[in-house]
Amino acid sequence: NSQAISVAFFLIIDSVVTYISINLSNMKASRASLAILMAIASSASAFAPTKFNTPSSTLLRATPATSSNFLTPELAQSCIDVAGGTPLYAYSLDSLAKSADACLAFPNAYGLTVRYAMKACPNGTILKYFLSRGICIDASSGYEVRRAMDMGVPAEKISLSSQELPTDFEELVNLGVKINCCSISQLERFGKAFANTSQKVGVRVNPGVGSGGFSSSTTGFSKTNVGGPSSSFGIWHEFVTDGTVPAIVEKYGLEVERIHTHIGSGSDPAIWQQTAKLSLSFCAIWDTVTSLNLGGGYKVGRNPDEKTTDLIEIGSPVADAFKDFAKEHGRELKMEIEPGTYLVANAGALVTKIQDKVSTKSSSSDDGHIYLKMDAGMTDVLRPSLYGAIHPITILPGSGKSEDVGTDVESVVVVGHCCESGDLMTPKPGEPEALEERPLRTAELGDIAVMDGSGAYCAGMSTKNYNSFPESPEVLVTADGEVHLIRKRQDPKQIYENECDVPDGVF
Repeated sequence: NSQAISVAFFLIIDSVVTYISINLSNMKASRASLAILMAIASSASAFAPTKFNTPSSTLLRATPATSSNFLTPELAQSCIDVAGGTPLYAYSLDSLAKSADACLAFPNAYGLTVRYAMKACPNGTILKYFLSRGICIDASSGYEVRRAMDMGVPAEKISLSSQELPTDFEELVNLGVKINCCSISQLERFGKAFANTSQKVGVRVNPGVGSGGFSSSTTGFSKTNVGGPSSSFGIWHEFVTDGTVPAIVEKYGLEVERIHTHIGSGSDPAIWQQTAKLSLSFCAIWDTVTSLNLGGGYKVGRNPDEKTTDLIEIGSPVADAFKDFAKEHGRELKMEIEPGTYLVANAGALVTKIQDKVSTKSSSSDDGHIYLKMDAGMTDVLRPSLYGAIHPITILPGSGKSEDVGTDVESVVVVGHCCESGDLMTPKPGEPEALEERPLRTAELGDIAVMDGSGAYCAGMSTKNYNSFPESPEVLVTADGEVHLIRKRQDPKQIYENECDVPDGVF
């Protein structure tokens, strides 16, 4: 079948790349050969993806649970009390610990650095916890770098890969921050700033393929796909292998110490594994490279039929590839990974209340629905509106008592509180423009609604302040049920405190 042929094709290409990489005495010939092979390898057929699992109607219609991932009615009520009301984000310290353990155990040959992709959830308490576990930071902007440092993260433990090179990048480098140049112009700017100083630098490469979210394409556009010809992230691989990037490095006397690749969020494990092996060929171009950063994007199952990537399973063959590289090139490369979703997604939940319930059902039509309106929405969790992402939702009694959990179930559409038709919490999988009913425990006004899987790209990626709703508070729940406030609810006046009046007479 096509997938078997694709895998066989990849193995052939991989073997040829390995053979050519051994013979690096003639760099120009090697680069030209690699460029040709990489162009071939970048075709979609060489990376036929496995079928993505999306939540099925059957499993989503199972009998609703009596508690969320980690919140019972009583614990949810404790979170509400500590936060001073709903909505709020709750994070399980026990879940954070387990995901950190899994990432720190990622198979490697000669050393591993785990970097938390802080954009997933940048709360300072979470940054400090991961730092205490020996996990470093992956930042996506100069502002994230400064934020992490303000939370006590040492500059030398921060790596920056950004679509926008910050204006103060020279200062950040001098402080110890590691920068991966993500475009040719970034590399030029970096080179001019540190010309002839043998400054160490990383190079982020777009390997020609990507994988993420609901998309099955490795080369087409997807909001969660950050590799391939339809993505602007990283330096296109042909510019690395045709001598363009090496020439810039040589012109400014830079020292490439790190290669970085990342293909998407929620990527297909098989494609990630193949790309990881392929990325080693870029490390062969510079004998100064000491580490390969493979990014993150490990798929996490938020819903019943979604599988979470087995890090041991996908990592072991990659660790073996590092060993093969060492045998061929005499260099023991360290491995870096940058999990975000994997570390925090299922450790977080949005806790809300049902503040309204309306019906458009009619005796003369089957087109209507029952709608549950949360006191939260896209101002707190944007993923359903943006990607058509599916989050499990559990209805708990407003009393906060387990004995009051009902047994009746009804099919409903859940929406947010914004004056925005796209503020939809139950879209069809991968279709943010299409609503879908969800079987939930019959809700009354004032009942608690917990949206699980909200630890990643929710608090840190919301449309906060739309309709002037204040930013929601965050709490940390310990293994023994203690609840600690880690972000206060925003004072509404903070929303507009930076606005300025114009002089009299302007209007």
